[in-house]
Amino acid sequence: MNHDDLGGGLAGNALYEMVVAREQGDWRAAHAAAKAISSRPVAAHPAQANLYRGAPAVAYVLHIAGNSAYARSLAQLDAETVAIVSDRLDAAHRRMDNGRPPRLREYDLISGLTGLGAYLLHRGRDNVLNHVLRYLVRLLTGPLTIDGHRVPGWWAATDPRDAVGTGRFAHGHANFGIAHGVAGPLALLALARRAGHTVDGQGDALAEGIAHLTAWAQPFDNGSIGWPELLPLDAYRKGPEPAAAPGRPSWCYGTPGITRALQLAALALHDDTARHLAERTAFQAVTDFRQTCQITEASVCHGWAGLLLATDRIASDAALPDLTGELPGLHARLESAMARAETPEDAGLLTGNAGVRLTQYTLNTSRPLDLGWETCLLLN
Repeated sequence: MNHDDLGGGLAGNALYEMVVAREQGDWRAAHAAAKAISSRPVAAHPAQANLYRGAPAVAYVLHIAGNSAYARSLAQLDAETVAIVSDRLDAAHRRMDNGRPPRLREYDLISGLTGLGAYLLHRGRDNVLNHVLRYLVRLLTGPLTIDGHRVPGWWAATDPRDAVGTGRFAHGHANFGIAHGVAGPLALLALARRAGHTVDGQGDALAEGIAHLTAWAQPFDNGSIGWPELLPLDAYRKGPEPAAAPGRPSWCYGTPGITRALQLAALALHDDTARHLAERTAFQAVTDFRQTCQITEASVCHGWAGLLLATDRIASDAALPDLTGELPGLHARLESAMARAETPEDAGLLTGNAGVRLTQYTLNTSRPLDLGWETCLLLN
């Protein structure tokens, strides 16, 4: 089990312990968790380190802790993270200058610059953050040409696993989800603007993201609305598929993450039409049995915890109260899944019990501290 892995390792457990310690004031478990993730070297090479692995992941955890005992370690990890960001940005702009499409790991939340930007936003590293925001503006507003066809600048050169594409993914793919696709950069640009961080072209990039998601909000065969998770070039060229089957409402690839990104962008630009589309789609996702029946576990990434947390954050900004009324039922579904031990892994924020327990703790504590730890999920 990786000690410096936020998504599926001990760093995710440590994040939970830090949030609880800041709320309750007992740091014994948190200090033990910090020792477990920092007693061995962490990945710091730009090709290996990202928000969910290595120096940036451990730095994020120690930053959330806000404890002076970690100040020296955090300063060192922070410097390493800034160096990683600088290296990644140089490589990304060289790639753009050559007119080539990116790999997912260049820009996505889990492995790329969007995730590193989320760390910088939470950390308050404004100058470096602005460089990431400018890159994301360029990514969303500068189109590419693939096999003679115009595609958006975030078009992945690779298959969904970020490997060199073959077969139906020979020309790469469009990824819509918040974990690996366009919803991630869109959400970060919106959250940054909400926090007062703006760069030239940011509004245009937000509008471009809104237009794209609005155009691809396709009606399912049962009357609800949603988005494809990903598309190869031939399917992308055909446009939205009428009467598609509803997908799984997971945080990572599905409606919850995408709708939160769309809602945040709409709020940033005061776009009521896009906001209502996002909120209506979120409501359908939690009330449509054909969607919810595809949730088969408790985790943040694919399960009830992610659906609940995303829906709660969407509801907190929603113009209409409908979503709020669905939250108790989602809480009950998560509790039931936990009682049946439906979490696939023991450790980690995304795939393990730590993320589920952190979601429960955050939403069940009467007056929790506003730590905003969900920035690593781009929900808040």
